[in-house]
Amino acid sequence: MVHRRYLLMADKIEADPSLLCIPLENMERWLAGGHTAKRELAQWKQWIEAARNSEAGMKRLLDFLRDDSEEARDWKGFSPFAGVLTDEEMAPYVWTSRH
Repeated sequence: MVHRRYLLMADKIEADPSLLCIPLENMERWLAGGHTAKRELAQWKQWIEAARNSEAGMKRLLDFLRDDSEEARDWKGFSPFAGVLTDEEMAPYVWTSRH
């Protein structure tokens, strides 16, 4: 089952696409700090930029955030979306990440 925090995140981004600046800023900061998951973050950046540039790209990103396939769960382990949800929205969930 898709973790509810990703469903909430997708809903928030769908309602306010300007929130996509948060993961882009996170990735920029993390990479400047020497983050080692360069390939994974580059892929997330590509998906997010596509979402910012077209309806089709946005649909793909939102579908992916709502997806519970093994591949989607693996990519979500490198999620750059910290900060999209408020502390209050995150309170019911445990945030785990590979970075």
